[in-house]
Amino acid sequence: MEKSNVINPSLSLLKQDQLERIHSDSLKILSDVGVRIDSQRARKIFSDAIGPNAMKGDIVRIPKDIVTHALKIAPSSVGLYNRNGDLVIHQPEKAYFGIGVTTLYYQNPQTDKCELFNRKHMEVSVRLADHLKNFDFITTPGILQDVPPGVSDLFAVLEMAANTTKPLLILISEKDQLPAVLDLLETLHGDLTSKPSFVPLVTPITPLVMDQDTVDKMLVTIERGLPIIYLSYGMVGATTPITPAGTLTLLNAELLAGLTLSQLIKEGTPIIPGYIAAFMDMKSSGNFYDSHSYLIDLACSELMSYYKLPHIGTSGSTMGYGGDVIAAGHQWMNHIVRCMGKGGLAAFIGCNFGGKVFSPNIIVYANEVIAQARRFAQGFEMDDSDDILKEIAKTGPGGDFLTSDLTYNRFREAYFHSDIFSMLTLEDWQARGCPQADALLRRYTTKIISGFKAPEDHADLMVKGLEFIKKLET
Repeated sequence: MEKSNVINPSLSLLKQDQLERIHSDSLKILSDVGVRIDSQRARKIFSDAIGPNAMKGDIVRIPKDIVTHALKIAPSSVGLYNRNGDLVIHQPEKAYFGIGVTTLYYQNPQTDKCELFNRKHMEVSVRLADHLKNFDFITTPGILQDVPPGVSDLFAVLEMAANTTKPLLILISEKDQLPAVLDLLETLHGDLTSKPSFVPLVTPITPLVMDQDTVDKMLVTIERGLPIIYLSYGMVGATTPITPAGTLTLLNAELLAGLTLSQLIKEGTPIIPGYIAAFMDMKSSGNFYDSHSYLIDLACSELMSYYKLPHIGTSGSTMGYGGDVIAAGHQWMNHIVRCMGKGGLAAFIGCNFGGKVFSPNIIVYANEVIAQARRFAQGFEMDDSDDILKEIAKTGPGGDFLTSDLTYNRFREAYFHSDIFSMLTLEDWQARGCPQADALLRRYTTKIISGFKAPEDHADLMVKGLEFIKKLET
C-alpha cells in the first residue's frame, strides 16, 4: 500500500451503481418524456441531428446516442482568467467561490435596511468581493433599479467590469441585451475568447423547458466563441419531485439536455453545467436550502466527475435575515461540503430572504468561512517521527511546549486567525462592554467598504463604457 504523508478528510456520496442508475434514468426521461423547446431554431438543430420522428410539436425526445456523443466531445475543464490574463479557475474538482446573484435589494451593512439595488450598490458589492481574497470570481450581485430597464444590464456589467479584475459570471435580466453587453465588453477589453474572463450564465425553466430566452442567450454566447454556464434551479415539491432522488434525476436530465444542445450548436463548446435544488416552504411559499439541498449538490458534483465535466452548484446563501446565525450555519455547511467533495463553482454567495436581498455582511463573514473550510479540507502533514519524538522526549512528563523551538517557529501559522472576531476571554469580553458578534461584523464590513480603492483603470473603463451606452441610447 502506498504511504501518504498527508492526512486529509474527504466526502463522497454516490456508489458506482447509483451513478449509473441516475444517468440511465436521466436518459429515459430525455428519450421517453422529452424536453419542451420554445425556440424554433433550437428545434431545427435537434431535428437535423436526430430526425423529425423525435419531434412532436415543441416537445423534443432526445435519444441516448446523441447525449452520449455530447458527453464525449464536451471539454473536461474550462479555464477562466482574470482581466490581467492570469488563469484563475481551471481545476474541475477544486472548490471556487463567488458572490451573487441578481438580487432586487441591497441590505445596508450598518442598519440592515433593505434598499432598492442601484449602481452605487453594484460598485460597493463588486469592490468588496474584489478585496476579499477568498473569493475567486464574481456573479452579477443585483439588478439595477435606478436606470431604465432597457440599459440596466449594460450599466450593471460596466460597473462590474470596472470595479474588479476577477472573472465575471454574467446574468442578463433583460431579453435581447446579451449581444450589446458582449459588444460593450469587447469595447472595454478587446478579445474576449482567447483568455475568457466574462462568461454568460443561462437558466432554463424547470421542469424540462428550454425557453426562448435561454436558447437565444446560448446561441449568442456559443457563436461568439465564449464558454457558457448552464444552471437549472428546481424547487423540491413544486417544480421537481418531492423526493431528493427524484429531484436529482430530473435536474440531471435537464442538464444533459442543455449540454447536448450546446454541443449540437458547436462541437467542443466549453460548458460548466450544474443544478441547484431549493425547497419550497408550503406555508409561506418561500424558497430555502435544506440539508438535502447540499446532498443533492454533492451528488451533482460527483455526477459531473463521472461525466468528466466541470460543475457549478449551491452557495449556501438565500437563508437568513442578514449576517446572522441562520446564514452562518448554511455558509458553513455549504463550504465544508464544497471543499471536501468534488468542488466546482459556488457562485451565489451573499444573498438572503430567498435570494431577493444582497448582504455585504454575509460575504465578509463567508470570506473567513471559506478560508477555514479550505484549511479543514487540506488536512495536515504527518510530522517527521524522529523530530517529534525528540521534541516530546526533550520536554518530558509535566513539561510544556510553550518555549520549544518548534512552537516558536510555527505558532503564527498553527491555527486560523480571524480579522473580524478577536479571541477574548470572559474577562476581556466584559471589560470591552460585552461586544456582540454581529456588531463586530457590521463594524468590520463598514470599515472595509470605507477604505478600499478602485482598480487603476477604473476611470478609463467608465469613460469608455458610458460613451458606448450613450451611443446606443441615441
